[in-house]
Amino acid sequence: MSMLEQFSLQGKVAIVTGASTGLGQGMAIGLAQAGAHIVGVDYVPMPETKALIEGLHQQFHGIVANLVSATVEELQAIIKEAVSVFGKVDILVNNAGIIRREDSIRFSEKDWDDVMNINLKSVFFLSQAVANQFILQKTPGKIINIASMLSYQGGIRVPSYTASKSGVKGITMLMANEWAKYGINANAIAPGYMATNNTKALRDDEKRAGEILERIPAGRWGTPQDVAGVCVFLAGKNSDYINGFTIAVDGGWLAR
Repeated sequence: MSMLEQFSLQGKVAIVTGASTGLGQGMAIGLAQAGAHIVGVDYVPMPETKALIEGLHQQFHGIVANLVSATVEELQAIIKEAVSVFGKVDILVNNAGIIRREDSIRFSEKDWDDVMNINLKSVFFLSQAVANQFILQKTPGKIINIASMLSYQGGIRVPSYTASKSGVKGITMLMANEWAKYGINANAIAPGYMATNNTKALRDDEKRAGEILERIPAGRWGTPQDVAGVCVFLAGKNSDYINGFTIAVDGGWLAR
């Protein structure tokens, strides 16, 4: 098999959460460009993502689900529906996430619980469900979690986001420790400051945005395309011996 063939995801089935916009949409497109069929999951319909995937001559199936309030059974049902449509699943990208900003001295229980539920609880139980499916299929599988710069740093005014993304990095290592023996690769991507919905408030704050850009060696905000290539790499055969690692895609932010 040639090196280019090892990057191919032809015939693979990938589930991508938070696929309607931003990084999720970008990763779904990247996986489809590499040959994968896509199951998109979001709390709203995803007509734009569907059109873009089908424009690449790949199949798209959308599942509307609110991961903030989803039960474990509802999360398991997402995996079952993907299998019922495509017959199998090969890749799970846990991208869906939210952020709530408030001084930690006043941070509310609801803002804590909502963020932890989608950013950490849904990540673990979707991964658990897909790992059981990989084992049932007796096939290798790829789990790609989306971490953050705040998996490494404390941040400001985002206590539940920091806690959840630190947790994502940790449980990614745990998954690798327990599931690598089944041929399951669990890894994570830690995007830097990306031009997405989650960072709109920061980008709209001229002073804060300037401070952020000044610290990024690459001198720009990241894009979904910057993350998509790393996602395709982690989803394919060339990453078979990478387990439990979180790759920063940050323009050099952590290096400074």
